[in-house]
Amino acid sequence: MPRSVLGYWNVRGLAQPIRCLLHYVGEEFTDQQYVIGPAPEYSREDWKKEENDLGLDFPNLPYYIDDDVRITQSNSIIRYLGQKYNLLGSTLKERVTCDMMVETAMDFRNMSVYVSYNPDYESLKGDYFSNYLPTTLAGFEKYLADKPWFAGENVTVCDFPFYELLDQHRLVEPTCLDKFPKLRAFLNRFESLPRNKLFMTTPMYMKHPIHNPYANFH
Repeated sequence: MPRSVLGYWNVRGLAQPIRCLLHYVGEEFTDQQYVIGPAPEYSREDWKKEENDLGLDFPNLPYYIDDDVRITQSNSIIRYLGQKYNLLGSTLKERVTCDMMVETAMDFRNMSVYVSYNPDYESLKGDYFSNYLPTTLAGFEKYLADKPWFAGENVTVCDFPFYELLDQHRLVEPTCLDKFPKLRAFLNRFESLPRNKLFMTTPMYMKHPIHNPYANFH
């Protein structure tokens, strides 16, 4: 029986890189998925009815329970798993870089989420996809240079949110990576890792939805 539990909505969102990471390290876990109710209420009752019964200090989604460890905040979960499975980097420089890139990925995600859930999406999407996104991707392309992974020579936990965000964007805008061969090569390397490749062929892998149903794209 799986010892650990990952709880989140039944979407990719903040949990998908954690799901992938757990499969990558071979940890058996329960993928507890909560369902948002239909429009127009979009009830969160499925989560609310048990959020205060899980022993979480600050109840939120995603959460991760591993024996006596009960934590929320997606980056805290990612760092915990990195510490547990020695995926934070093999040198001080690599560890600091990994930490920096975990936060950089979150900044990237926050802008994407701001646009995708915004009631003014139609007026924002043009600038986002024409200006912000290509400028941001160009920065990542330049940064990656000849590095195989975002923290250097080794796979670390920061590669998981970066893969997720790049993959989400190419699902929404299929041509967005056409001018960025290093980012496309990174995606191919990540998908070719044996455990990732296996995960992506199982029913546990989620291609859609990316966001909850009240977002402007799913």
